[in-house]
Amino acid sequence: MQILSKQKNLLRLLVASFGAILISACTTTKSQPTTYYPGNDFKSTPNNSKNLKGTMKPYTINGKTYYPTVVEVGETADGIASWYGPGFHGKKTSNGETYNQNAFTAAHKTLPMNTILKVTNLNNNRQTTVRINDRGPFVDNRIIDLSKAAATQIDMVTSGTAPVRLEVIGFGTSNTDLSSSNSNQIVHQNVNLGSSGEIVDNGHIYEGGNFMVQIGAFRNAEGARITADKYKNYGAYSSVVRQSPKDGLNRVFLTGFRSEAEARDFARSGAFSGAFVVRE
Repeated sequence: MQILSKQKNLLRLLVASFGAILISACTTTKSQPTTYYPGNDFKSTPNNSKNLKGTMKPYTINGKTYYPTVVEVGETADGIASWYGPGFHGKKTSNGETYNQNAFTAAHKTLPMNTILKVTNLNNNRQTTVRINDRGPFVDNRIIDLSKAAATQIDMVTSGTAPVRLEVIGFGTSNTDLSSSNSNQIVHQNVNLGSSGEIVDNGHIYEGGNFMVQIGAFRNAEGARITADKYKNYGAYSSVVRQSPKDGLNRVFLTGFRSEAEARDFARSGAFSGAFVVRE
C-alpha cells in the first residue's frame, strides 16, 4: 500500500509539472520596445518631452521606438534606399498628405517632415532631390523609401534597392514642388522647426543680399582648394571656399551673380551636378 501511495503521489506531481509547462508555453510575455539607434543614418536623440506634437513625437513600430530629431543643413548619411509606388499611390502619408508616386518625396524614420534631401545613387552617381513627407521604411538596413519618380531619376526602379548618400540641403513646406523649376520655397539654411515639425515663418526665403551657387563640398580642404582654383574664373563668376562651422565641410561656391534669378538659372543649367543657391 505504501508503494502504491508513493506511485500515486509521483503521478500527481508529474501531471502538475506538465500542466505548469503547458501554461508557461502558452503564456506570452509582452516585450518592451527597443530604441532605434541609427548607425550610418542621421543621429536621433531620445526625447520624451510632452511638448512635442504631431510628427515630432516618438513612435513605436514593430517593437522599436523612433525619435524624430531636428537636423542641420550639410549633415549626411549613407545607407540602402528602397522605393514604394503603385500599392501606396493615393493613400495617406504619415503627415496627412496624399501619396503621389510621381512627386519627388520620400519616407524616413526620424527626419522632420519637409526636410529636403539630395540623394546620390552610389552605384552610378545619379542624383535626385526629395522632400520628406512620410515615415519608414521599417525594414532592417533600409535608410530611406523613395517615391517612384525619385527612384526612376536615379535609375533604381528595376533593382529595387541601391546604396545611397543623403545630404540635408534645406527645408520646405507641403507646397514645395521639387518637380517644378521654381522651387523658391526651399530654405537652404538652418532654421527653427515648429513643435509639429513644420518650418516656422519661412515666408520669402531670399530678400536681397548676394547669391552664391554651391558647386562642391569636401572633407579635405585641399580638394576644395583645387576645385576652387579650377573654377576661379568661370565665365563672369569667381570661386570662393567657405568652411562650415556646423559640419566642418569645405564648401566651394561660385559668386558674382547679379540676382537670385540668375543664380537659380545657373544652378538648374546642369553645369554642376547637385548645385544649389545660397545667400551669402
